[in-house]
Amino acid sequence: MAQATLTISSKNYSSWSLRGWLLCRMAGLDFVEILVEMDDEARQELLLLSPSVLVPRLTHNNVAVWDTLAIAEYLHEIYPKAGLWPTNQAARARCRSISGEMHSGFHNLRSALPMNLKSTHASFKIFSGARPDVERIKTIWTECLEESGGPWLFGTEPTVADAMYAPVCSRFRTYSVALEPLLAAYAKTVLSWPLMAEWTAGAMAEPDEIIELEVEF
Repeated sequence: MAQATLTISSKNYSSWSLRGWLLCRMAGLDFVEILVEMDDEARQELLLLSPSVLVPRLTHNNVAVWDTLAIAEYLHEIYPKAGLWPTNQAARARCRSISGEMHSGFHNLRSALPMNLKSTHASFKIFSGARPDVERIKTIWTECLEESGGPWLFGTEPTVADAMYAPVCSRFRTYSVALEPLLAAYAKTVLSWPLMAEWTAGAMAEPDEIIELEVEF
C-alpha cells in the first residue's frame, strides 16, 4: 500500500497547510509531507496534481482530497474514533458551523493579519475593516469555551475547530491582538500544543524569503 502524502506549502506563511497538517496528525495518519514552493512554475505543477492550486492536498489509498474541510471529513470517515468532531450531536453541529465559518469567511482578517510565524509586532494597528472579524472570532471562542469549560473549544481534547482556528492564534500573537483572560488562556493552549510546536520549528527552519502570492494559501 502506498504511503499517504500531504502536499503543503510554506510552514511559515501557509495557514491552510497548517490546518490540513494538524488534522492529519490529530487523526493519527501516517503520511509524508510534500513541500511545494509557490513560484509560478510550482503553481503549474500543482495544477497538474489537483484541480485547485490551493494546498493542502491529501493522497491516501489512491484517493485525492483537497480543501481543508473535505480532508477533515475524509479523515473522520476513515478514523471515526480519532475524535476530530465532538461526540455530542449539538456540539458537533456547532463545531462544524464555526469550522465552516472560518473556512469561508474572515476575508478582511486574512488580508490585514497574514500568518507569519517568524514575525512579532509589539503593537499593530488593525484597519477598521478587519476589526469586526476579530470581534466575531472572540465571540465564537467565548461562547464555545464557556459552554464546554475548555481548555479546547469543545472540551478536554482538540477538534477540527481548534485546527481551523490555530492559525488565528498565531496571528493574534504576531500582531499583539489584546485578548481577555479566557481567550488568552485558549490561545496559549493552542500555541503550546506539541503539534503546533513541531510545525513552528519547521517554519523557523525555512528560508526567510518567499514568493508572495495574491491570496492566502
